[in-house]
Amino acid sequence: MAFAPPAAFAQQKPRRVGLIGCGWYGKCDLFRLIQVAPGVEVVSLCDVDKRMLAQAAGMVATRQSSKKEPRTYGDYRQMLQERDLDIVLVAPPDHWHALAMIAAVKAGADVYCQKPISVDVIEAQAMLAAARKYKRVVQIGTQRRSTPHLVEARDTFLKPGKLGKIGLVEIYCYYHMRSTANPPDTAPPDYLDYEMWTGPAPMRPYNSLVHPGSWRAFTEYGNGIVGDMCIHMLDMVRWMLDLGWPRRIASSGGILVQKDSKANIPDTQLATFDFDDLKVEWQHRTWGHPPDPQYPWGATFYGDKGTLKVSVMGYDFTPLDKSPAVHRDVAYELEQYPEDKTEPRLEKHVAPAIRHHMKDFLAAIDSRGKPVAEIEQGYISTASCILANLAMKLGRTLAWDPAKQRVSNDDEANRLLLRPYRQPWTHPDPERV
Repeated sequence: MAFAPPAAFAQQKPRRVGLIGCGWYGKCDLFRLIQVAPGVEVVSLCDVDKRMLAQAAGMVATRQSSKKEPRTYGDYRQMLQERDLDIVLVAPPDHWHALAMIAAVKAGADVYCQKPISVDVIEAQAMLAAARKYKRVVQIGTQRRSTPHLVEARDTFLKPGKLGKIGLVEIYCYYHMRSTANPPDTAPPDYLDYEMWTGPAPMRPYNSLVHPGSWRAFTEYGNGIVGDMCIHMLDMVRWMLDLGWPRRIASSGGILVQKDSKANIPDTQLATFDFDDLKVEWQHRTWGHPPDPQYPWGATFYGDKGTLKVSVMGYDFTPLDKSPAVHRDVAYELEQYPEDKTEPRLEKHVAPAIRHHMKDFLAAIDSRGKPVAEIEQGYISTASCILANLAMKLGRTLAWDPAKQRVSNDDEANRLLLRPYRQPWTHPDPERV
């Protein structure tokens, strides 16, 4: 008797998929998964915004092969009680990542979780503990690790040592992405369950900046631009240079220019991630010009034999000797995936990276191995960015102890590793997930 290989059985049985958070990037991730795994069946969607939920259900029906509309839920706990999902995508605002991801792995699903994985360090530790306890594959949405031209830059220039000794990497974001508006507070719209949207975060008066999308302007729901944009670049540098934890983290900044906005995140911040003989320096400004208009968000690797600039749009290698410089642009895949041309709000240059990231996730599910952006890597990068914000808040350098998973000799900093939850929500405990 001939036995079909495991891959064949996987193709015969569709993977059942659910999405928590049907906003911008939740749909971007879900539709890229459908593109690379046409056998998946999206059976469940969850969102606290009824209009967003209905729109997503209709879009899924047009995109998946079965043409079926998925079930819809306003509470992720009800969705997961069905215990019939193989894969769950977690893409609500940052303050919801931990509880949703932990519940999903407890329900037996493998998880693709958006970055940053958490809003505090203890949440991240609990998420890692849950992934290990329930033996689930968890991929984090730090898709720079799967961006084709960045893989090429790493393999062509960094791994062979063509930059020589690298002593400094600058990472930066100069996008004018911080809201400058100051609208009045209002009652929430009737289609939004604002109590559930707020969840474990502090309850603020509803404001039109909060939903959808501009919640990133408030520290109550995330960790500012460091938590949103620095994590991508820091994680990319760690992957490219095979780095673990920074030993020391320092940061300074604040609201220095855009003082009239309702937003309460810093418009200017600098941070140093100290890897002993390598320094990684972050800077963001949400005002003024970028130093290099071709690289408003990216990283510059400085070596004694050359310089490498990388971003989501391409890379440039400039050697110190007389050999030629190398430039590469991002490769789009619009002809292979023509639906990318018309999908609302899709970052077309990022779509290939998400597809490669999803393929890596699916391969890890099949092998029960670790994907390229496995949750432990997401924990390190997320926690490092959170520690930068704590260093800025406390006004001092923090020394991280990777063995103890604590800040060394700093009780005040360690108390800030956990944000209090709003009742009745309970903060996850790494020892009791």
